Amino acid sequence: MAGSNFIDYVKILCRSGKGGRGSLHFFRGKYIPKGGPDGGDGGRGGHVILRGNRNLWTLLHLTYQRHVFATNGESGGANRSFGKDGEDRIIEVPCGTAVFDADTGQFLCDVTDDGEEIKLLKGGRGGLGNWHFKSATNRTPRYAQPGEQGIEKAVILELKLLADVGLVGFPNAGKSTLLSSISAAKPKIANYPFTTLEPNLGIVSYRDNRSFVMADIPGIIEGASEGKGLGLRFLRHIERNAVLLFMIPADSNDIRREYEILCNELQRFNPDLADKPRVLAITKCDMLDDELMDEMRGELPDGVKAVFISSVAGMGLTELKDLLWREINDENNRIPTKITHRDLDAHHRVQEEDEWVFEQEPIDDDDDYCGGKMLDEDEWEGEYDDSEAPYDIEPELGDEAVQDAAEAEEEEQWPDEYWPDDYKEDKFFYSQPQDDEK
Repeated sequence: MAGSNFIDYVKILCRSGKGGRGSLHFFRGKYIPKGGPDGGDGGRGGHVILRGNRNLWTLLHLTYQRHVFATNGESGGANRSFGKDGEDRIIEVPCGTAVFDADTGQFLCDVTDDGEEIKLLKGGRGGLGNWHFKSATNRTPRYAQPGEQGIEKAVILELKLLADVGLVGFPNAGKSTLLSSISAAKPKIANYPFTTLEPNLGIVSYRDNRSFVMADIPGIIEGASEGKGLGLRFLRHIERNAVLLFMIPADSNDIRREYEILCNELQRFNPDLADKPRVLAITKCDMLDDELMDEMRGELPDGVKAVFISSVAGMGLTELKDLLWREINDENNRIPTKITHRDLDAHHRVQEEDEWVFEQEPIDDDDDYCGGKMLDEDEWEGEYDDSEAPYDIEPELGDEAVQDAAEAEEEEQWPDEYWPDDYKEDKFFYSQPQDDEK
């Protein structure tokens, strides 16, 4: 498995960009020594976006890109100049990729269509400049809004193959042999269990230049839903199949019993699999005569369409493809665009990926620094830096407003009347400069 190019499970660290800081600036022009506030808004941080790509069939490219960081938004400037938005980071994933939270295992989103874009992590909103806070009672607001912090999250990307037919059976049941016989796929074939260690896809040619996709997964054994064998890791790949093709060898001791075991394991893994249409193929029938096959039909499970085939001899393959084509094109058997994803638990996680430790990179906060210098008693130019600039001048407010602002300062927040009307319902951390030692 270490040297395989088929990667269907990967863990990456994503971080959206931080919003730019709003500018604290006052207009200065010729013969206008005390202009009004004109500090611009900061730009938003970059998003982390997932985009479906039908040309990809594996998550191999993400194994070499474990960190996906969007850029921060730039700070606002004078003359109501808005800061530049951060650059988005787009992650190309194959169609059928499900995303889970790496810490909790919670299902986040699902990418199924080509070109579909989903915002995995939204960038932080840019801060408002001081011109938003001007009012009749506060003509020189000396505060601006900082940018909203970005979101950092470790996520698990899990690929679930999109195919029309999924092969289900015990090890050494003839699944890979059938795929190699009716398609151009070249899976590994040998006379021992668990020859197939990774899923294989094959395009099956049909009449009138039509075709459908068939997926082969490693063999399922009893207890696979609890972590036994290899079936648990790859059962996810048949969740999106329109039709399930059960394959049981003709020399099996009890065909009905094996069929029930397979159905039980699928239902325990995901209850939605019980509603999928099924077709039963009895393999390795090249040594059976018509009389024996008629006798075996009475031992087959009820309510499922069955066909006797032999991949080596080419027996019954045309009948099988006709049956599969009818089931695929049945209006009741369309591939669902959305499936029910259950959260990942200890049995559904890859140990090697969970043990991966990300190297934390420091967040660049250089854009948080806003240098300003004192001009006059109540005049500022440039941007505000609450870590260095003293603040001992009360705004030009009325007596009641000054008292309200003083009380709010003790509670480390501004009164609601000094917030912009558009942001009263959507406000987030506004900074107010505090008194420093002179």
